[in-house]
Amino acid sequence: MANDYLKDKCGVFGVYGHKDAARLTYLGLYALQHRGQESAGIVTSDGRLVREHKGMGLVSEVFNEEEISKLTGNIAIGHTRYSTTGSSNIKNAQPFLVETLSGHIAVGHNGNLTNALTLRKKLEKQGAIFQSSMDSEIVIHAISHSKKKDFRERIKDGISQLEGAFSMILLVEDGIIAVRDERGFRPLSLGKLDGGYVVASETCAFDLISAEYIRDIEPGEILFITKKGLKSDYISNKKSAKASFCIFEYIYFSRPDSNIFGSNVHLARKRLGIELAKELPCKADLVIAIPDSGSSAAIGYSEQANIPLEMGMVRNHYIGRTFIQPAQHIRDLSVRVKLNPIKDVVKGKKIVVIEDSIVRGTTSKARIRTLREAGAKEIHMRVSCPQHVSPCYYGIDFPTKEELIASSHTVEETRRFIGLDSLAYLSLEGLYKAMPLPKNKFCVSCFTGKYPVLPEYGIGKFNLENQLSFFNKI
Repeated sequence: MANDYLKDKCGVFGVYGHKDAARLTYLGLYALQHRGQESAGIVTSDGRLVREHKGMGLVSEVFNEEEISKLTGNIAIGHTRYSTTGSSNIKNAQPFLVETLSGHIAVGHNGNLTNALTLRKKLEKQGAIFQSSMDSEIVIHAISHSKKKDFRERIKDGISQLEGAFSMILLVEDGIIAVRDERGFRPLSLGKLDGGYVVASETCAFDLISAEYIRDIEPGEILFITKKGLKSDYISNKKSAKASFCIFEYIYFSRPDSNIFGSNVHLARKRLGIELAKELPCKADLVIAIPDSGSSAAIGYSEQANIPLEMGMVRNHYIGRTFIQPAQHIRDLSVRVKLNPIKDVVKGKKIVVIEDSIVRGTTSKARIRTLREAGAKEIHMRVSCPQHVSPCYYGIDFPTKEELIASSHTVEETRRFIGLDSLAYLSLEGLYKAMPLPKNKFCVSCFTGKYPVLPEYGIGKFNLENQLSFFNKI
């Protein structure tokens, strides 16, 4: 895939009321591994004792049978991470667990807080001592410093101070709490299994453990899951803010077998391919996808254009997703070995390559070079989303505006850079047509530069660290 290592923040998973909570959470995180390969962790509770295990690397590398057996209790939350705020090190691994006057609280967070610096400085003045450079730690301090007397009111008061994107699960000693920001940027779903409840970033995690999907956590909802059952509260007593579901979840991030925002991802991507073929036809012998995220759109394009779909490139599934590898030298290696063309398929053929997006363009360039070397006669690329012209503030580690090739290059300049015979992108209206919800439900700021929630002090993976360093010096 040629997204040039975009990064979605994380995957979160939680279990309440099941004797195998830790093992189910491990499996849930395994299903969500595509959302982050940097670190993984699980925190469990039996209603009295809280236990945790975290580590750097894949879920299967961090956990083994011995570690899972130590995580006793019928309550658990887990997290698999790629950092979008804070460095890549063990102190920033989640779930983040602290002991407060109200007992232990742990948090697993997917998204980015846009008011992280202001809120952190405010909490430090109130005596909060931070252990990490994550915006996620701010959540717990905001709750523990609340002046409300009732614990649930403190939860609500702390969360109401947060701005930006946050789908998260909190573990308290007697239950879990699922929270989604008022605009609902990131997905979060509720399921049921053997009389207990499960919460996950994507429904594919439910399928793995045979849990029944119930519903999505609503934007602005704070769902308490305890022995008393389910009880919902809301961040604001007023009508929730306008929905801003991340449209890129449908284009790329979520697994095709997941249902997010109420609809299946594969079918949405297939419709993207259909719209792409309607808008941007091409005379060619074959349609091929950049696997795996371009595969569904390629099916739609092939069917609509009546051009045979072929397996022109094979993915090595034992190489981590390129966009999620933190170190540059590892990313460069992944680009070379992740996909291999089938020479006998593409040799002498005019091919249409279906890609989900182009960010920097460097990965696409390497892919097209291998297809040229394999003997493709003509290579035309069709991209199933508009051009990326602006960074994301809500949990995707897009590069800076200057690094986005579309922000400073025309389509023709990009075509020449990548080495294509032709290049075209799906229009914004075509993107909307393929979506299962009305266009006013989505955040498309990466395509338009119009942001539903403006961040403070700019954007950057290390922005919180850099700004804190600056303020501590003055």
